[in-house]
Amino acid sequence: MKLFANWTKLFTITSVLVILLAGCSSGASTSSSNETNGKNEGKAPIGGELTYALATSPDTLDPHRSGLAVAVRAFRTIFDSLVVLAPDNTIQPWLATEWTVADDGKSYTFKLRKDVKFHDGTPFNAEAVKYNYDRIIDPKTKAANSLALIQPYESSEVIDEYTIKINLSTPSTSFLSNLSQGLLGIVSPTAAEKYGDQFGKNPVGTGPYKFVSWTENADIQVEKNNEYKWAPSIVENKGAPKIDKITFKIIPEEATRIGSVQSEQVLAAETVPPQNILSLKNDPKTQLLQVNTLGLPYTLFFNQRKEPWNDVKVRKAVQLAVDVDAIVKTLYLNTYARAWSPLSPGILGYDQSLEGSVKPDIKKANQLLDELGYEKGADGIRVKDGKRLALNYVDGSPNREKRNDIAIIIQQQLKEIGIAVEINITKDVASVVYQNADYDLYGNSQVNSDPNALRAIYHTKTPEQEAAFKGLGGGSNPELDQLLEQGTIESDPAKREEIYKKVQQKIIEEAWILPIYVFPYTVAASKKVNGIGFDALGYPLFNDVTIGK
Repeated sequence: MKLFANWTKLFTITSVLVILLAGCSSGASTSSSNETNGKNEGKAPIGGELTYALATSPDTLDPHRSGLAVAVRAFRTIFDSLVVLAPDNTIQPWLATEWTVADDGKSYTFKLRKDVKFHDGTPFNAEAVKYNYDRIIDPKTKAANSLALIQPYESSEVIDEYTIKINLSTPSTSFLSNLSQGLLGIVSPTAAEKYGDQFGKNPVGTGPYKFVSWTENADIQVEKNNEYKWAPSIVENKGAPKIDKITFKIIPEEATRIGSVQSEQVLAAETVPPQNILSLKNDPKTQLLQVNTLGLPYTLFFNQRKEPWNDVKVRKAVQLAVDVDAIVKTLYLNTYARAWSPLSPGILGYDQSLEGSVKPDIKKANQLLDELGYEKGADGIRVKDGKRLALNYVDGSPNREKRNDIAIIIQQQLKEIGIAVEINITKDVASVVYQNADYDLYGNSQVNSDPNALRAIYHTKTPEQEAAFKGLGGGSNPELDQLLEQGTIESDPAKREEIYKKVQQKIIEEAWILPIYVFPYTVAASKKVNGIGFDALGYPLFNDVTIGK
């Protein structure tokens, strides 16, 4: 058996946290002026309410069924995990106190804390952990991202009340790291059974805050869990929160959200628009906190289930016609970095050699379409066998991170090579994209700690998997499948890096995707607020928050 300390060395995840604060106090020297370390002088009083504006509404507060990062930001206050990913990239105890790994890497045995209770009084124990992980793989749960994260989970055995053995179908280097994520948070079995499909509106966990209410498209309220005393190592305050309550205000409109901070109608707001960064840095009442997120950057996926997007030449033509640099500079004013790969910089195996590898080439793009027999009509749109070359570009509403604007720019750019882009904005992305795959191009991003996240998207799906959940892209390549399978079980970090570099190169070479930008999570907050932290994936932590006068 191997102790957990030996396995945590396998996780070489880089997480860069940059705190940019406006004001007149002195601090560490960085590229921005008037910055501090994020802690105001003087001791803030205990109590009070933090109002925190979210850019979009969560899909659900059930971690096992959610597919949105914004939901994690809210429900991370309610749910804890077995382990935590620390800033030094090691995996450390949380609800589990210690663990061992079988020599074959196919089972983990966890010892659990004995002093934890769920908010509804249900005991936290081995049976509760087994219930959670079995719930995720149960088709009736209709699990979203959590199902991909928990793979290759097979079963659990309750050894005693506070000891559980978890069995995997194959070794997985990323499994332990995945257990630290909010989407694998531990829910109350009692509440999950009681509320069924409505658990996402009535969440119960073991976290530092308890759910109070959710008013649709308005706000979500949580209150302090006075019994809390099992916080992870990544926060200073190991006990109950110092504030009484958090109200997450749902404010999609950028100007309204940022204006609410400046007028102190809310004390903090996420996703600061690029055009507001400079003015907020110079606002003496406001602080900016920014953290680089890890995982999969915002990426446009071709739906290869549909013609002609199953043809690599057509995809390559689009790849050569889209000027991503122009998009990023125009919309994000150099505050977002351009993405070049299916992975974000800083994650294990990121292939820096891909940077600069794809450049706009309208002449070559037109040549590829000419070779395929697409001829331009009188209106400039190409036609083949009587059918116009049209692209169904689907995006969600509201206009998160200016993603709808990306669609408009791409519509203009692709017109140059004779492709008619039809933009369809929907509030029902789950149905359009993930149930019916009714799109030609769709964009998404994912926060994740390990390159094994690529497998859930780019590995060939079985008919059963496709029937249950339409994965992004729908492509299939046996060579790519083999590389992704090797990456899952390879324990040597250097070898894993090489595997994932080959994966990224193949995806870009065959134009499966159009990587667009790397998302920096930026929060504007009143200088009355102290102690907002971030975990290794860039999600906000509120254990240490205090509110001054």
